[in-house]
Amino acid sequence: MKNFPYIPHTEEDIKEMMKVIGINDIKELYKDVPKLFEGELNLPSSKSEIEVKRELQELSKRNINLEDYAMFRGAGIYKHYIPSAVYQLATKRNFLTAYTPYQAEVSQGTLQALYEFQTAICELTGMEVANSSMYDGGTAVAEAILMASRVNKKYKALVAKTLHPEYIEVSKTYTESQNIEIELVNYDKKTGRIDLDDLKSKIDDNTSSVVISYPNFFGIIENIKQIKEILPEKVLLIVNAYPIALGLLEAPGNLGADIVVGEGQSLGNYMSFGGPTFGFFASKKKYIRQMPGRIIGETVDAEGKRGFVMVLQTREQHIRRARATSNICSNHALMAVISSVYLSIIGREGLKEIAYQNYQKAHYLARKLIESEKFEPVFEGEFFNEFVIKPLFDLNKFNDILFEEKFIGPINLGNFYKEINNTALFCVTELNTKEEIDYLISKVGEVDEINL
Repeated sequence: MKNFPYIPHTEEDIKEMMKVIGINDIKELYKDVPKLFEGELNLPSSKSEIEVKRELQELSKRNINLEDYAMFRGAGIYKHYIPSAVYQLATKRNFLTAYTPYQAEVSQGTLQALYEFQTAICELTGMEVANSSMYDGGTAVAEAILMASRVNKKYKALVAKTLHPEYIEVSKTYTESQNIEIELVNYDKKTGRIDLDDLKSKIDDNTSSVVISYPNFFGIIENIKQIKEILPEKVLLIVNAYPIALGLLEAPGNLGADIVVGEGQSLGNYMSFGGPTFGFFASKKKYIRQMPGRIIGETVDAEGKRGFVMVLQTREQHIRRARATSNICSNHALMAVISSVYLSIIGREGLKEIAYQNYQKAHYLARKLIESEKFEPVFEGEFFNEFVIKPLFDLNKFNDILFEEKFIGPINLGNFYKEINNTALFCVTELNTKEEIDYLISKVGEVDEINL
């Protein structure tokens, strides 16, 4: 199989896998399926269209509409305001039904929208080139780690523990079969930023990349320039960025990042049960041949008129499989088009204002919670719109009370980090009104009365 590395399983591989799980035949994996169809199936009798519609409406009412809830939770998916014009434009049929724009002559609208998207991502991140999107933030991080190894032929990624925990798991899944080692770097217990001494101690000759978030999972703003300065020349710095924060913070590319990726949901996409979302991916131009996904470029036709085409498609459908950089295909490009429309509507000053409101409102809430003397600060590092704070009572019970009041409270970080259990990660966006924030603070004032 040395000559055909893209063939997933040989007969020997299959036999070895079956031996590990204790079966002799693949069919044994499905032996329980026939039992599901023994006897009568639990299917309701047929109904009229009117009855079915009423039943579906009743079921739909059991869902929570987040428009009716005050949201103080982020951690990767955020509740931001989306101008009405965004979906009116982006869901027109020529965008909504468009697939891969292979035929440039009939896909100019989609191609131009994606070209504008790439341009916007480059401006946001301070990078030179961007692709036309990825599946989501987690896979974008994983693909960046793979790309870094292709660039420098090294096979260890140092990943900050303050990267989104789910992104870490996705990256491990992607890199395991590529023989790329992922080693976690601790965070400084005082600042909440990456521990620079721990980072230095773990860099060796096989280190390919260092992965951080900006802001990190604790909401704290990492010092990208300082981190870049301690890295050897060939070690690539990968920054997972929160795009709304880039309306206020310096672009990672201007601070030394080599690859900038992130989750784009906050750019005009609804929360929608956690998806669909999309990832963005940008890097320095010299690495463009190693980038995954598709890149849209501007050109001219035979008559000299401006046009758009896919200029790079480095996946196995387009080139020899063994040389493909990725197998990414249906890459949620509609969500990227939505973000392009969103950014066009709010503009540079609009994004700056949204980021400013996020920052100010989060700091107002943090200050008030600490003044209540029912919370203690955890980290000293500067934060954007999320912050970590420790309640002097049971956080989970408090969240239950908030939920009854139609407030979705902070995440308990103990779900991800055992060493900081019963610690809250709050999030505030431009959609949180002062009245909502003050009401939340008033509920904190009632903590003694509700015996938490």
